[in-house]
Amino acid sequence: MLGLVCGLHAQAPAQVVDATVCDVVQKPAPFDGKMVRIKGVVIAGFDEFAIRDAKDPNCGYPVDVIWLEYPQGTKGKAGPAALVELLPAKNFNGQFTAPTRAAVTLDKNKDFKQFDSLLAQTHQKNADMCLGCTRYEVSATLVGRLDSVDNASLKRDSSGKIVGLGGFGNMNAYPARLVLQSVSDVTPKEIDYSKSDAAAKGQGSGPGNLYSAMTASQNAAVTSASGGGGGDLAGTAAMLQRAATKMAASPLKDLAVKAADAFGKPGQQNGVNIGFGRTNETSLIQGFGSQDSPDGVLYNCTFNQDRLQGDALANAIVHLGTHITELRDPAKGNENAPAYVLESDAWVVTAFMALTSGQKYLTMPGGYQVWNADWPPDQRNDKMETVIKDFLTDEMELSR
Repeated sequence: MLGLVCGLHAQAPAQVVDATVCDVVQKPAPFDGKMVRIKGVVIAGFDEFAIRDAKDPNCGYPVDVIWLEYPQGTKGKAGPAALVELLPAKNFNGQFTAPTRAAVTLDKNKDFKQFDSLLAQTHQKNADMCLGCTRYEVSATLVGRLDSVDNASLKRDSSGKIVGLGGFGNMNAYPARLVLQSVSDVTPKEIDYSKSDAAAKGQGSGPGNLYSAMTASQNAAVTSASGGGGGDLAGTAAMLQRAATKMAASPLKDLAVKAADAFGKPGQQNGVNIGFGRTNETSLIQGFGSQDSPDGVLYNCTFNQDRLQGDALANAIVHLGTHITELRDPAKGNENAPAYVLESDAWVVTAFMALTSGQKYLTMPGGYQVWNADWPPDQRNDKMETVIKDFLTDEMELSR
């Protein structure tokens, strides 16, 4: 009888704790492993799939959102358009212990289907030049398992080599992640792109745009490439290199060249893995990877081609290449740069590569136009800097 009672008790549903996004962001450790209920606003951006606080999105921390993921096998449609996740390679020299976490089963009811469908809808007008832009943000009540780390920063040794990985999501930069169990109270809000659409009306990629050489068939062929992959990816990298060399000599040009070269050469095992598919599920790999890497770290890049058409895919490659470059070989003094700085640098490189290659405008999720060929030349840098700052602080909820 006692054994039966204990067995029944062990199978009882986990207690759900009510929390806000800011509660979790402020002190993530007490929530680790717990089932939580959070009311928030979900955004599915270019390299972001996250929950921000519904009432006060600025919690006052470097990362003011919780990364969101579906359980493995969900096959949902929403999520980031692209991301890079770090994993310890087979030859990783640092300390890493794979956590043991309870499985989560997602309730795929009508609320979830509506939630997933809304966040998967893209902004259709000039979609190839609105990078990872979705049509809606969604307010909802979310229940799921909360995973956390005390510090999402990468740990480095005296030489700058990564010896400790960070948290979750893109660049492992998020200290908290919610693995979704159920969703309710779904309320969509359509994102206003009217200003950026009006500014770019009638524009398109300029003639001779380097990126336009990437045909749909070539894009589709660059699948599951590892360590530099096949010739199509190499061809894309070569086009990006040519665009980067057109830039004026500067640290920005140096970073752009490195970003274009980050994925390596055909057949080269440089620790960068490329895949195309879902970007919204928890990884099947919870421990060490099966490959070696020059620096002991694997950089797993995933692109959602449904949301990256035409020039957008090449822009995404530049963006993630910048992330890999700055994580793998940071400039002196930039070894512990927060996500704000890394995202800012990546958007600057992406925008300048777009304009150098002949793209007439580029819009970020939320309707933030980061580049427009009609801007007066003497105002372009200031406009770009202001837009990126507003985007990072108001859309991504990042700070220095």
